[in-house]
Amino acid sequence: MTTTLEKNNSCKVNKKWCYIACSFWCLLGFSYNVNSQSLPSGFASINVYPYLSDVDNDSAVTLVAGTNLTPQFSYFGFVNIYEQGSDNAQDDRFTYFSEHNLRWRPNTESPWELTAQANIRTGNNNNRYRLGARIHLQQLTLLNPFFAAIHLKWAINFHALQFDHDPAHAWQIEHSYSMSFPYLSERLYLSGFIDHAINETMPTDLPNNPVVWETQIGYRLVDKLYLVSEYRINQYRRSDVDNLAVGLEYKFSW
Repeated sequence: MTTTLEKNNSCKVNKKWCYIACSFWCLLGFSYNVNSQSLPSGFASINVYPYLSDVDNDSAVTLVAGTNLTPQFSYFGFVNIYEQGSDNAQDDRFTYFSEHNLRWRPNTESPWELTAQANIRTGNNNNRYRLGARIHLQQLTLLNPFFAAIHLKWAINFHALQFDHDPAHAWQIEHSYSMSFPYLSERLYLSGFIDHAINETMPTDLPNNPVVWETQIGYRLVDKLYLVSEYRINQYRRSDVDNLAVGLEYKFSW
């Protein structure tokens, strides 16, 4: 006989997986629009990390997608899925963190974008919404020759407005970057991000302005399949701040 508690736990699990499934299809839907023939570019990928060096409950599966919706609007998003271990309660075994970004730039030549971001995650009162402006350093006239010479792209997003349940006026600086190595191999790439939280209310045993930093190195094995390795720094963790993840990525682009 199913108890009320079991029903509630089952409902929570179902809601989580329904959200994750819906997010994945939304990612694909945004990226592979029915009018995709008119879109300049887009991609979707799934990353699976069977090896985690120090933190077993770190993100083990990541779904990613991005596209140019119009010449001015673009979308980028991901869903991280975490397994907390079999000792946890049924509704806490799997958790998720997702990020959805909608960006607008006045024209294709502009280095500036206006951005809106939604962070949706497991738990109550955990979601965050941000507004800001993003600049692509490689598109600045003075810096373009340097970035082009080393095949590097770097963007900085100033999330000046943040809406959440934190009473402090928190905000964020987000860096994202990618690099290719045509002088070594067309199959090799590097990419990553640095999220720097400012003025967030934190427990006393954590840094005042924590950083989350991930750098991924990937190598295309065959067609759409990549071998990937990520070095992760997460200062929101009280221990084992560093982690190394190794896995596979399946990515298709258009």
